[in-house]
Amino acid sequence: MAHCNTILSQILKFVSRHEFESLANHHHAGRSFRTATRWSQFVVMVMAQLSGRISLRDIVGNVNAQAHRLYHLGSAKLTRSNLARMNENKPYSLYEALFGKLLRHCQHLTPGHRFRFKNTLYSLDASTIDLCLSVFPWADFRATKGAIKLHVGLNHSGYLPEFTVITEGKTTDIEVGRTLAFPTGSIVAMDRGYMDYAWFNQLTNKGIYFVTRLKSNARYKVIEHHAVQKNKGIISDQTIMFTANNAVKKCPIPLRRIVYRDIDTGKQYIFLTNHFKLAAKTIADVYKARWQVELFFKWIKQNLKIKSFVGTSKNAVMTQIWIALCVYLLIAFIKFQSKIHISMQQILRLLQLNLFEKRDLMALLRGDPPDSRFKYDNQPTLF
Repeated sequence: MAHCNTILSQILKFVSRHEFESLANHHHAGRSFRTATRWSQFVVMVMAQLSGRISLRDIVGNVNAQAHRLYHLGSAKLTRSNLARMNENKPYSLYEALFGKLLRHCQHLTPGHRFRFKNTLYSLDASTIDLCLSVFPWADFRATKGAIKLHVGLNHSGYLPEFTVITEGKTTDIEVGRTLAFPTGSIVAMDRGYMDYAWFNQLTNKGIYFVTRLKSNARYKVIEHHAVQKNKGIISDQTIMFTANNAVKKCPIPLRRIVYRDIDTGKQYIFLTNHFKLAAKTIADVYKARWQVELFFKWIKQNLKIKSFVGTSKNAVMTQIWIALCVYLLIAFIKFQSKIHISMQQILRLLQLNLFEKRDLMALLRGDPPDSRFKYDNQPTLF
């Protein structure tokens, strides 16, 4: 009789065990546990993310219910105390490095973005993850509030978080933005939180394009007027130079100012960009597409466990977030590889409901009925 591994086992096979162990040896600190390994920690925490577990007791209870399957996952059974100590003390940098490895694997399968231009398109933004200051005293943000901040440069080819940085809640968006090395020729859409004239000049000198919204109090002079298509909502398209002394010193280059009125809402937007070749309507559409990074933040906060934490130390919180981001990439990889037109939300729901079922992963995503040739395990599960 034919056999088929569990859905979870097939998901974990997308992670190279050789690469993982190499990273684990490189990002090692402290004494090793006699039976528990970093791979066991990763397996258990991935299981927790995919099954929606919210506490250490809940996670360990789920693991105990599936103890007979851990051997086939290459994992050892972890106690609650062992898992808590590993999350607290073993460097989270392992999972940050693993995220980079998985990202590179995903990039080979991504579809292109929906625009006609060939430039790589990024949306840049940050989202605050609130924490209780009395429980997480290291995450000082405001007088009575704790927080950390997740900064993401989302590549529209597959909507992958290609640039990801986690900082203290007090870190401003532009501080992180300046450190990101976008590739030459790429287009970066961002909101006014990244308004920095000196940075705009640097991006232009590096051959990187940006699209943002111009502040209402910006002082400038118009150098040239361009023809507009008013039937597409474009009110004006101008080449400008800043005139304020500080702005002139920091950004002594011509930029493009576009005034656009949304036909559906009637709301008016003023965009600033250093890209002079794209149509004005395309610039407006690029900024509108920036909403995808907001949808990314919404998705991971609603579907993965990055708002409630199973540990209180900084290392435990960072470990949980980086593993959650790794899970996001695993789901994205499954979506790209399967080439099935269902959303990541639908894929996650199917995985959650069938995590320990023994059937073919791709057949599950296609909606094929279970194959009677496979031998299924009738052991009870928590699902």
